[in-house]
Parts: sequence; structure tokens; C-alpha cells
Amino acid sequence: MSSVNKNLSIVEGSAVPIGGNHRIGIVWSEWNHEITGALLDGAKRLLLKNGILEKNIIIHSVPGSFELTLGAQYLAEYIEPDAVICLGCVIQGETRHFEFICNAVANGITKLNMDFSLPFIFGVLTPDTQQQAIDRAGGKHGNKGEEAAITALKMLALRDRIEDEIDFDDDFFDLDDD
Repeated sequence: MSSVNKNLSIVEGSAVPIGGNHRIGIVWSEWNHEITGALLDGAKRLLLKNGILEKNIIIHSVPGSFELTLGAQYLAEYIEPDAVICLGCVIQGETRHFEFICNAVANGITKLNMDFSLPFIFGVLTPDTQQQAIDRAGGKHGNKGEEAAITALKMLALRDRIEDEIDFDDDFFDLDDD
């Protein structure tokens, strides 16, 4: 379906989980501050609404989207959150710079997920125009910061369910050893 008149932040699929005592890191790009600040506000608002305590939301900024991956790695290494949300905005320009930055950030965040076995959430807008960015940062197409926060909560809920299944299986096998 076309996204022309659709709020893309409407939650589809499973309900948004309650955050519990999870610690969530947010690293956001200062570049395109009008957009990234709105993404940050949306992510933080959604986390608070879904039970994450304000003291458990750790927020740090980096100069631009390219620096998101290292900033996210620092959060993972030094703050040890349960998930890291990466927020940025790279608007298409007249050069190939856009492609290099977008690919580097996407690949870097993917690598962090695998290296740390921790949810690193890609909340980076890659629009063609400033207006498209505004539309996705609290405008007519919703707020991708909120969507990134929802994704973090859903990934943590998945991890928790899998850990519970493993714990249950371990208890079952411990009974046989007696």
C-alpha cells in the first residue's frame, strides 16, 4: 500500500510490550537536529509510556549519522544497556555521499547486533527531501523514533521469552539428574 496518506507509525502485529526494568540506550545524531531531535523525543516518550523508568533511559549524542555505530558501541561497552536505539537522518543530496553514509551506518548497526548479541535498533531516516524527513519525524507519516522504541521493546520481549524457555528446559533436565 502506498504511504502517501498513511501514518506509518501505527503498530501492526503483536502488542507493544511493557518495558519493565530494562535499560535502554539511545544514541542520536546532532546533524539534522530538527529531525533527529523529534525522533529522540518520540522514542523517549514511547519508552516512558510503556513502562521504562526515566533513569533507565541513557541518552548520548554523536556529531552525525556516521558516528552512530561507534557511539552505540560505546554505550554497549560502558553502560551495558539491554538495547540501543540509533537515531539519525541522512537526506539525499547531489553527491554519492548519501549512499556511502547510509550503507556504512546500516552495515555498522547490523554488525553491532551480531557482535554483541544485543538489539541495536536502526532508527535512521534516509529520505530524498527535508519534507519527507519532517513527515516521518512526527509529521503525517508518524514518528520513526517511536517505531524504533517499539522495535527495541519487542526485541527485548523476544529475548526474554527465549531465555524463559531455556530456563524452563534447564529446570526440566535438572529434575532428571536427581
